Amino acid sequence: MPPPRPPHRWQKLGSTVEAHTRIFDVQRVRYRHPGRKTARDFFVIDAPDWVNVIALTPGHQLVLVRQFRFGTDGFSLEIPGGVIDAGEDPVAAGQRELREESGYRGARARLLGSVHPNPAIQHNRCHLVLVEDAQRRDDLEWDEDEEFEILTLPVDEVYALACAGGITHALVLDALLLFAPVWAKLKKG
Repeated sequence: MPPPRPPHRWQKLGSTVEAHTRIFDVQRVRYRHPGRKTARDFFVIDAPDWVNVIALTPGHQLVLVRQFRFGTDGFSLEIPGGVIDAGEDPVAAGQRELREESGYRGARARLLGSVHPNPAIQHNRCHLVLVEDAQRRDDLEWDEDEEFEILTLPVDEVYALACAGGITHALVLDALLLFAPVWAKLKKG
């Protein structure tokens, strides 16, 4: 049996906005398969980029936020994060979101990596930022619909909680995955 061919790149024929909301647009995008010559409509969420922050305190604890999430109709334990403003640097956005949501600020910040939240229906990216030496220094600046319980837990407890299903937000798990080699080096050193 011959090996399968690589997948084809579909040709984008055009798009229209089907719905406009306060946080994203829904686009109808028409694509044509190059081999079969068939065209179909697909729906894509057009959202700005996001940022999520691993904030490590001097005592090697992570800053977490617990909040109500409308999509799951329940509470979610997460790391601070939010929408990146147009033209804003992801690291600067991470520092801003950390400060606004938790009142924490750190001495050093850097990008751990970037992921596509759901490439099947979204084209935006979520940037994952590490802020070190995070300490509570500022007043909270929550948006009108934001309300958090702010807590810190030792890093190893956060990983145990994630492995036990206590953290289910996929982007938070991505951030923990990218932070793991940094944490392993810090533990040794």
